[in-house]
Amino acid sequence: MKATLKYLTGIAGPSGYGSKTTADEVAQDCLSSMPTSHQLTAIVTGATSGIGAETARVLAKRGVRVVIPARDLRKAETVKESIQRESPEAEIIILEIDLSSFASIQRFCSEFLSLGLPLHILINNAGKYSQKLEFSEDKIELTFATNYLGHFLLTEMLLGKMVETASQSCIQGRIVNVSSVIHNWVDRKHFCFSKLLSPKSYNGTRAYAQSKLANILHAKELARQLKARKANVTINAVHPGIVKTGIIRDYRGFITDSLYFMASKLLKSTSQGAATTCYVALSPQTVGLSGKYFADCNESRCSALANEEAEARKLWKQTRALIHRRFLLPVGQNVKGSSTN
Repeated sequence: MKATLKYLTGIAGPSGYGSKTTADEVAQDCLSSMPTSHQLTAIVTGATSGIGAETARVLAKRGVRVVIPARDLRKAETVKESIQRESPEAEIIILEIDLSSFASIQRFCSEFLSLGLPLHILINNAGKYSQKLEFSEDKIELTFATNYLGHFLLTEMLLGKMVETASQSCIQGRIVNVSSVIHNWVDRKHFCFSKLLSPKSYNGTRAYAQSKLANILHAKELARQLKARKANVTINAVHPGIVKTGIIRDYRGFITDSLYFMASKLLKSTSQGAATTCYVALSPQTVGLSGKYFADCNESRCSALANEEAEARKLWKQTRALIHRRFLLPVGQNVKGSSTN
């Protein structure tokens, strides 16, 4: 009851922020004290709409160089033009990617790395929700392929650059996995790796929740590995809040719209939805914090299953084995900067 009241009223938590805090407010506080000589570079997936576009706008407005990986390049150009109308000096780089395709992710990473840019921040924000069972070109269930596997591989292939950048700049690298409170809906019996790849029965909401649980487990295990390596890079997961994003708009109808109208007092604006991502990616308060879960710009509790170290390590090993076996790397060889600990 107390938590609900705090959410509805926007009462600030220990961080000084709450559910009503906007991304602009967070970024203004966090970046105002940063030396101008250190321009940050951030990659934001899913930045062609919704929370991702708002995150990109807010970062660019504060002088962060923003790379937008996009499947729809026209949408990305529209976002870029909108950002630069507000912030003419903003540096926005658009590169093509399909996060459901391992080959496309490889191409994107090769193209980005060839630019010779540093990488301080990686925000794994893109999300896919499908009411019907669909498969990626790699023959993997599309929601899991996009929301989890794609971001896992993207992180894996860019981690070396992030570790290098952090070492050279003495600025801690930040990885943010955008998850969801809906991960709480997943129990152990519905979290089997082989069934996630190719389910015999399909429920869109459950598939989405499973992918969001995987995002948290990924953050937990990679945080453990980075700490063991003494790498100056952190990774955390966030719940942005309930925002009417493009995922919902794709499935609008009388029932959906009516429910959102009735729940309007619980909904966040897009800027409020992007606030927690910006807080974890930028705040001095989150320096050194890794493997945590945040909501409303404060550290929060995730499900018991999401907190299991053994489950996180098992998922990591299964994912690495899939990548080794089917697509990319000879067994025993790591992507530069990655670890199989």
